Amino acid sequence: MADEQWTKVAVLSALAPGQMVGVEVGDKPIAIYNVDGEIFATDNLCTHAFAMLTDGILEDGVVECPLHGGSYKVKTGEGLGPPVPCDLKTYPIRLVGDDIEVCA
Repeated sequence: MADEQWTKVAVLSALAPGQMVGVEVGDKPIAIYNVDGEIFATDNLCTHAFAMLTDGILEDGVVECPLHGGSYKVKTGEGLGPPVPCDLKTYPIRLVGDDIEVCA
């Protein structure tokens, strides 16, 4: 697509498996996750209440919100039940050398 906008958001060597980091792309808060060496990106704001998911816990490919415990699969953004009202938006990721880029 001609209108794709890729932005460098992190370096792979600084994001170990099991870690996540919050970044800003324009005015969008985005979470970047390393799940067993695979990189994923979702919105960083919980869909239930104003909380940054990267302040929560990442385990087995699921991020848990620090505020009320809502959980999401980071690969798909799928919400895993109450109090989550809807899924998270996910974003394409690509690696360029050691750079992690997101299309948002």
